[in-house]
Amino acid sequence: MTEDVLPTRDDPVAATASELVGGPAGSRVVSGSGWWTAVRVVLAATAVACALGFLQKAPCRADSFAENVYTRLCYTDIAPLYDGRGFGAGALPYVDTGDWPALEYPVLTGLFMTVAAGLTRVLGSEGVPDYIRFFDVNVVMLAASALVAVWFVAGTHRRRPWDAMMIAPGLILTAYINWDLFAVALMAGALWAWSRDKPLLTGVLIGLGTAAKLYPLLLLGPLLVLCLRGGRMHPFLRVVLGAVWTWLIVNLPVILASREGWSAFYVFSRERPASFGSIWYALGQHGWGIPDARLNLVAGGLFLLACLAIGWLGLAAPYPPRVAQLLFLVVAAFVLTNKVYSPQYVLWLVFLFPLARPRWRDYLAWLAFEVVYFVAVWWHLQGLTNPDLALPNWPHSLATVLHLVATLVICGLIVRDVWDPEHDPVRGLDPESGELILADPGSAPTPLREWTTRFETFRSGRPRVVGRAPLPGNVR
Repeated sequence: MTEDVLPTRDDPVAATASELVGGPAGSRVVSGSGWWTAVRVVLAATAVACALGFLQKAPCRADSFAENVYTRLCYTDIAPLYDGRGFGAGALPYVDTGDWPALEYPVLTGLFMTVAAGLTRVLGSEGVPDYIRFFDVNVVMLAASALVAVWFVAGTHRRRPWDAMMIAPGLILTAYINWDLFAVALMAGALWAWSRDKPLLTGVLIGLGTAAKLYPLLLLGPLLVLCLRGGRMHPFLRVVLGAVWTWLIVNLPVILASREGWSAFYVFSRERPASFGSIWYALGQHGWGIPDARLNLVAGGLFLLACLAIGWLGLAAPYPPRVAQLLFLVVAAFVLTNKVYSPQYVLWLVFLFPLARPRWRDYLAWLAFEVVYFVAVWWHLQGLTNPDLALPNWPHSLATVLHLVATLVICGLIVRDVWDPEHDPVRGLDPESGELILADPGSAPTPLREWTTRFETFRSGRPRVVGRAPLPGNVR
């Protein structure tokens, strides 16, 4: 049985921090022995982080989410939407209409909210308003989603379960702002299924994730690139088949019942203007904004160009990239070019970080800039709701630029890891891809090199020998 990679032996920051409790693990330490396995320790740390996240929202909960939610940094979408989208009146989302806007969330998230509303009515108690009870129920359900997602992440890299410990700090401020943890759990499950050579299950989980939040759909791009590179398209086709059918099964009943209600999320996403946290909003605050009529084209065009560049990287790199590396780059490209960056979107990258670049120094530095943005965006909203404060726009704009630059730096490190795996903390065979792509990542030339060779052979009339790259050293 192969021993787990221990962070105090592998990560300089973890090794330094371990001095507080006796220093790095010695050569006689056997990982995974005893009841407290790595996965159980990581899950316990996640549970503590979820509890701290609830405490972080406690000041607003104590005031019924009515006052100072921005200055206390404890705002959440969850409690206001209980009555704001008709759940308090027992309305069925997308179908029942009333004195409330249409639910602007995908179908599976709407089902998640409906289940929470049903439990709220069943568990209602005297003295506690239903919308607060609704928040409490969602906290429990979202914390369960976080634990499931962490379990998937810890199991995706079989020898590196301790890397999932990085997730816990990123949950404390953002776990209960919105319902993103539900979609994150489905995305993490899709990566786990791919690592276990289950392409159909991968597709099913992508379809469910896309029915909860669009961003899990982005996983299809990296899988396409790696399957093209490996010359194994059958697994990818099974992924697509599973994703399409699952998405249709979930969405079709709502489409048939109320097409207008079902489309509210997509209409809202298309028509919303530049908003908080995006580079477009920051530019607009200082007089350099892009007209709303052209913003979708500009933002979408830049995202498409970024995806094409990432695809080229995946095909041209000397060694096949890891799934999580390409996925992190694609999700980051979406974050960088999107019309809005809600604070909870950081969870999308928090759960990918341990798989894409498991280095505590880089993670904590990046997370620090995300915390700066977290503070800045709530104070900016406070200034918008209370003009008497006369808060300037530049702190929010500066925090936006800082978090975007920090994300770009991490992307740069991952690109370097892809091109030169000697820098990659997870070197050698891709632990996220099982046996689906290539048994030996150094056993074949890259597709772009092979296509170039064929063109040169055709042009010159002489065959050209393509050398095979050796595996990078220090395989883990």
